[in-house]
Amino acid sequence: MTALYKPIYWSYRATSGSWHWVRRRFTPAGLCVAGGLLVAAPTGMDFENTVIYQAFALLLGFSLLAVLGSFFFRARFGAERALPRFGTAGLPLNYTVTVKNQTARPQNGLTLLEDLLDPRPSFADWLAFQLAENRRVRPFRAAQRRRRSPFRIATVKAASVPPLPPHSAAEVPVELLPLHRGLLALTGVTLAQPDPLGLFRAFSRVAAPQAVLILPKRYPLPAIALPGALRYQEGGVALAANVGRSEEFVALRDYRSGDPLRHIHWRSWAKTGKPIVKEFEDEFFVRHALVLDTFDAEPNSEVLEEAVSVAASFACTLLTQESLLDLLFVGSQSYCFTAGRGLAHADQMLEILAAVKNCADKPFETLEKLVLGHIAVVSGCICVLQRWDEPRRKFIEKLKTLGVPLLVLIIVPPGGGLSGAGGDLLDSPGTLHVLEIGKIAEELAKLK
Repeated sequence: MTALYKPIYWSYRATSGSWHWVRRRFTPAGLCVAGGLLVAAPTGMDFENTVIYQAFALLLGFSLLAVLGSFFFRARFGAERALPRFGTAGLPLNYTVTVKNQTARPQNGLTLLEDLLDPRPSFADWLAFQLAENRRVRPFRAAQRRRRSPFRIATVKAASVPPLPPHSAAEVPVELLPLHRGLLALTGVTLAQPDPLGLFRAFSRVAAPQAVLILPKRYPLPAIALPGALRYQEGGVALAANVGRSEEFVALRDYRSGDPLRHIHWRSWAKTGKPIVKEFEDEFFVRHALVLDTFDAEPNSEVLEEAVSVAASFACTLLTQESLLDLLFVGSQSYCFTAGRGLAHADQMLEILAAVKNCADKPFETLEKLVLGHIAVVSGCICVLQRWDEPRRKFIEKLKTLGVPLLVLIIVPPGGGLSGAGGDLLDSPGTLHVLEIGKIAEELAKLK
């Protein structure tokens, strides 16, 4: 299998690399000339029966002059980006690049091109994606839908640079469109200047390595009556929204060894002649568990990406309320992150979700063990699952048996449905919802 796919992989790398070079080097007019040259080449050698050789010779002369003219561009530049801290997948990221002309000559007609990290995958990642695509069963109406390549990380529009006088600088607005969540690496900036014919670009590259974290895409959510109610949190002092203790004051009592000094009630000590401390009662909190299913053999699964986006949507919504949120998922190990009431903010939860990867070397029971060990302190549970099979059905049944209020969201591929029996969960309105990729926003808007 490897020997069969390797020539295809190297062909893919060569073709994509060559096309990337052509698109950056040739202007739109240059692409037209190059296309005409390719069309005229097969018949341009027949001097006796056609006159196409004249067009071929003219186009070839223009192309050679344009390429030779690019060798005379020797300008030096500096570049510095003003990147925001975060971007969001699927939304334009706007920032500025300060370009400095480091020569004694004015520079005009420049175009700024961003240099991204090479998105071409390794052979192992490419092969895993191709095999997963071949195994995928597509309904007829979804077969026409072309899946976006998971390896193309972003698109950047070429930006025009204003005229630069000698030893001057100018700010250039740049628009970048992130296509996937995660760390987006920028390796440098290229300043391009077309030749006098406007066909071929000469390059001056500036090394400017930088990175920006791309957060998951989010969906708008309606006002949802989330499951669960107030529940006593043992050690609730650690979950306080304010600095220090935030429990409710109950009474005064005699000092006991180990009591914090800041709890001493000095007026009572002065009256009684012995140390007196204030006694508090731990708070009751609304605390939800957000369970994310990461178990997928495919590293670039479309279903996993949508599951992360749905989880991010709930994380943003819940953190605006007076509640706590525990994000539970399994990666290289089991993770539990708590946010809300001053512990963490929405941005921090989204940073965690931006780095979530698939888990292919552990069984689903690992997540079940993590959740069941944590379920005693939560008021309700929101489960975002990638499929509906026997292990997941048993997991949800166990939570329901324990009396945990549930909201179950199952992500399915385009044109897919819920496979397997949902048991009595299907007869519980508001418990289980199927979200089909491509219609997730509409389905989430129906939640109550």
